[in-house]
Amino acid sequence: MDLRTQAFKIDLQWCLAQLKKEQRLSDKDASLIQTTSRSREQLTWHPLQWIAYFNVTDQAHPEAKLTLNRLCQWLAQQADVPYFVIDPLKADVAKLTQVMSQEFALRNRILAVEVFADRVVIGTDQPFYSEWKAGLGNTIKNKTLDVVLLNPEQLTRYLHEYYQVSRAVASAQGLGAFKSEKGVEALLQLGEVSNNPDANDQHIVRIVDWILQFAFEQGASDIHLEPRKDNGRVRFRIDGVLHNIYDMPSNILIAVIARIKILGRLNVAEKRKPQDGRLKTRTPKGIETELRLSTLPTAFGEKMVMRIFDPEVLVRSFEQLGFSGQLFETWQKLSSFTHGIILVTGPTGSGKTTTLYSTLKALATDQVNVCTIEDPIEMLEPSFNQMQINPAIDLGFADGIKALMRQDPDIIMVGEIRDQDTANMAIQAALTGHLVLSTLHTNDAPSSLTRLSDLGVQPFLSAATILGVLAQRLVRTLCPHCKKAVTTDRELWQQLTQPWNGHAPEQVYEAAGCDQCRHTGYKGRVGLYEMMPISHELKRLLGQGASLEQIRQTAYQEGLQPLRLAGAKRIAEGLTSFEEVMRVVPL
Repeated sequence: MDLRTQAFKIDLQWCLAQLKKEQRLSDKDASLIQTTSRSREQLTWHPLQWIAYFNVTDQAHPEAKLTLNRLCQWLAQQADVPYFVIDPLKADVAKLTQVMSQEFALRNRILAVEVFADRVVIGTDQPFYSEWKAGLGNTIKNKTLDVVLLNPEQLTRYLHEYYQVSRAVASAQGLGAFKSEKGVEALLQLGEVSNNPDANDQHIVRIVDWILQFAFEQGASDIHLEPRKDNGRVRFRIDGVLHNIYDMPSNILIAVIARIKILGRLNVAEKRKPQDGRLKTRTPKGIETELRLSTLPTAFGEKMVMRIFDPEVLVRSFEQLGFSGQLFETWQKLSSFTHGIILVTGPTGSGKTTTLYSTLKALATDQVNVCTIEDPIEMLEPSFNQMQINPAIDLGFADGIKALMRQDPDIIMVGEIRDQDTANMAIQAALTGHLVLSTLHTNDAPSSLTRLSDLGVQPFLSAATILGVLAQRLVRTLCPHCKKAVTTDRELWQQLTQPWNGHAPEQVYEAAGCDQCRHTGYKGRVGLYEMMPISHELKRLLGQGASLEQIRQTAYQEGLQPLRLAGAKRIAEGLTSFEEVMRVVPL
C-alpha cells in the first residue's frame, strides 16, 4: 500500500519496522532501542531523535552512523517529500509567523519556512499526517501549499523562537506605537520619548536577548542596528559579509537601541552625538564576551553597531591565524627584539588586532612588562597593563605613550598610529629601548614606510627604528563539505602571480554551497600575509628618502612576497577561490 495515501503519525514501532525492512537497522539494535527506558524529557522526543540518540551503525552503509540528519533524509525519501534545513539567516520571521497562529502551529507541529507570491512552504516532522491542510487552506487563499520535512530538533526550536520574537515585537509595538513624520527634520523625536515602547519593557528585553544570542550562535563579528524610513533593520556581519536578519518597526528598533545603551552605560537621552561604550555578557557556551558599542546619528535616527570580541576568536594560536614556515620564523625573530617598532597594516576588519593580541599573549611572560594604549580596549587581558585613551580629558595616544614610558615597560602596544605626535612618541619609545607594536592603515607593507614620512616622521628616524612591517587581509575559506574542483584558469593565475609566474596547479577549487555553509560556499576565514623585514639596504633607501617604487622594487628583489602571491598559494592549497582572493586583494 502506498504510504502517502495514509493519514497517520509515525511512531517508534513504525520507524524501527521500516528500518529493519530496508536492512538499515539490525535486530539487536532495534531491540536495544525499543527496550531502553526513557526519561520524562525523552518521552516527548520524536521517534527519529530517540533512534539517533543510540548512534548505531547504518547496516546499509557500515562506515556511517544513523544520525538524526541521516534519519531525516531517510524519512523524507519514505514520504517522497523534500528534506528542508532551516537557515535562520534567510528566514523572514515576521512574514513566516503571519501564515498561521502559534496555537495552530504548535497543535499540529508545523511551521511556515518559506513564503512566495504564489505558494507557501510548510515544514513538518510528521510527513504522513496532513489533516491540518484543510484548516490552513482556508486562511491561505490563492496560494498552493508545499510540504517539506524538517529535522524535529529544528522544528521544536524555531517553532518557539520565531513566534516568541514576533510576539515580543507585536506586544512592544502595541505599547506605544506611533507614526513618525516622514522627514529628516522630525526624526529625532526628542520630545516624544513617552510615546515609544519603554527600553526596560520585558518584550524589548526579550528582543535584545534574542539578537545577542542569535549573533553569538551564528559566529557574527558585528551587529548592525539601522533605522530606515519605514522599518528598522538588524544585520550581522559573518565571515566579513553582511546578512540581513530582521526588519522591525522603527520605534521598536529605537527602544532596542535604548536598551543596549542603558546596558552599556551610554547617555540614553543624547541622540545627536556619536557615543562609544562597551558591554560584557556571556555567550550560550558560558564564555565571557566583550561587545564594543558605537552609535551614530543618521537621517532616520540613531544607528548602532556592536563589535563582538569573542575571546576564542581574538586570541588564537599562530597556526590558526595562518602563520607557517618562513613567515612564522620571521615574525618570531622580529618579536624577540628588545627594542624597535613592528607595524601591522591593513584596512579595518583585516585581523590586525587579532594578530597583535595573539603576539602579545605569547610575549607576556612573568619576566616582561607589557603595556598597551588602545581606543578602545578591545579585550581585557590579565597579562597586559591596558590603558584607554580619553579625548574628553585630552588623553590621546601621544600623551599615553609618554605616560607609559615612565611605567618601566618592556613592550608597548599602540592601538593605531594616526598622527605625527603619536608617530614621534612611538619612535622615541623605540629609541629609548622598548619594543613597540602598532597598526597603520595602508594597502601594503612598503607603503607603510612612506606613510610615516607623510605623517611628518624624519626618514632617518624611521630607518633607525622600524624592524619590519606585516600587511594582512582576511579571505573566506571554502567550505570543505561542498567545494568543487575545476580546471585552473591559467590566464587568471598568471595575472595573480605576475611577475613571479609560479607553477599553476592542474586544478583549483571554487565555491558551491550546501547546508553546512548556508549555501555561501565559504566557512571561516584565514589570513593572507605580506611580511617585510627591514634589511640594511631598505634602511639605507629609507634614510635617503627614496620613493615608494624604489622601496617596493628593492623589497621584491630581497624576497618580499606580495599579498596576491600569498592568495595564489592559498588557492593552490585548495583553501580559497580565485573570486575571493580577487575580492580582497584586487590586482
